[in-house]
Amino acid sequence: MLTVIWDVDDILNDLMYQWLHHGWLAEHPDCRTSYAELTGNPPHSVLGVDREDYLASMDRFRKTERASNMTPNPEVLAWFYAQGHRCRHIALTARPLETTPDAAHWVMRHFGAWIRCFCVVPSRPEEGIPLYDRTKGEFLAWLGRGDVLVDDATENIAQAASLGLSTLQPAQPWNASTQTMSAVLKQLSRMAGEP
Repeated sequence: MLTVIWDVDDILNDLMYQWLHHGWLAEHPDCRTSYAELTGNPPHSVLGVDREDYLASMDRFRKTERASNMTPNPEVLAWFYAQGHRCRHIALTARPLETTPDAAHWVMRHFGAWIRCFCVVPSRPEEGIPLYDRTKGEFLAWLGRGDVLVDDATENIAQAASLGLSTLQPAQPWNASTQTMSAVLKQLSRMAGEP
């Protein structure tokens, strides 16, 4: 049975879009940057701010009620209902550890019928916290499991491919992929041996 490793933010949900519209633009009403213009991730240079300013804003948003109650990506959720039983699933996110409990709760609330493992690579080192892996690639090498990574970050895709995993990258403004989420899910169904 195929094991699929799913990125959480901007794959299972639309965190960056939600943050831009309900976090950043609420804090910076004069900003005219659109979601399509976020050609970098992190997008601090596009926004013309320091990386730390972006990270602080994103961290604040991740702790909000709106973030905790994001609607799952409807295409992905529909795929899980129709095809999810045909694969095993792991969620793998990179985010600050202090924001991880809410993300784990969100994943298990919406995808827990299929995703049985929730894993995190801290996105920033924290004093007093062991640093086992610095990247998703390092984590995947340690895990030694998984057949397919679905992720929006080109760096994660490259690392997984170098380990021999198949990769699927839905298009986002910050990557060069041209695949729609619909196309990614159709390919995943084929990989799982569509009946």
